[in-house]
Amino acid sequence: MNEFFETTKVLITVMTYPLPSRGYLETVCTAGITENYEWVRLYPIDYRYLPDYQKFRKYQWIEVELAQRGQGNDNRKESRKPKLDSIKLLGEPLSLKNGWKARREIISKMPVSTRKQLEVEYDKDKTSLGIVKPIRVLDLKVEATKREWKPEWQHVLNQFYLFGESPKSLTKIPFDFRYIFECEDSEQPHSAMIEDWELGVLYLKELARLGDEVKAVESVRNKFLNDLCSDEKETLFFMGTTFPYNSWVVLGVYYPPKTDQMIFDF
Repeated sequence: MNEFFETTKVLITVMTYPLPSRGYLETVCTAGITENYEWVRLYPIDYRYLPDYQKFRKYQWIEVELAQRGQGNDNRKESRKPKLDSIKLLGEPLSLKNGWKARREIISKMPVSTRKQLEVEYDKDKTSLGIVKPIRVLDLKVEATKREWKPEWQHVLNQFYLFGESPKSLTKIPFDFRYIFECEDSEQPHSAMIEDWELGVLYLKELARLGDEVKAVESVRNKFLNDLCSDEKETLFFMGTTFPYNSWVVLGVYYPPKTDQMIFDF
């Protein structure tokens, strides 16, 4: 069956830490907002293997041809299959100036939900991306996890070596980071894994700078808890499901200054 691809403008807002993939070396779950203010998930994208002229950044508009269905049996409402060679960058990422004004103009038009409301929406129509406004971020918990990729993913990487491919080094982050937060309708605090690529990059950067895992973890925890979620920020979570479950994770954090804290830069 032939696939129909439609050219779509997307503002990239979400990029998760790369994972090994059987068919693509690795994949990055990527999502964004169309010019019609609809969420779309672009999958699969082997981001680090794209040519430089196609390597988009967060809050950058791109043009891409998308098939109106997910990859394989992914039936989630927003999932689309991108034609990778069609990706075109449209200008620079939206500015942080004037209290994130350019970014606010887009994000403020999107619906904001509670975690419980998103779970209901998923059961109703497979909604799998959304914005959650926490009324309180109570903690950021860190737990040690396995230091190596699980055997099937390590097998995938080894296979590419075997057939002469040259996969780029992909470091596994040996910790899980979870937000503990409440929404306005919370009966008890929610716990959600953070899969934001920026968190992984920050951990690796701080590990190289400090030379100590404990200190690197604490630096990440301080940034994502005490800066991104501080009283001076209007913190929102970009959240999505882990296929094929109604289980929600934090894919990215939106943290502009509160309007009474804004410093204008003309």
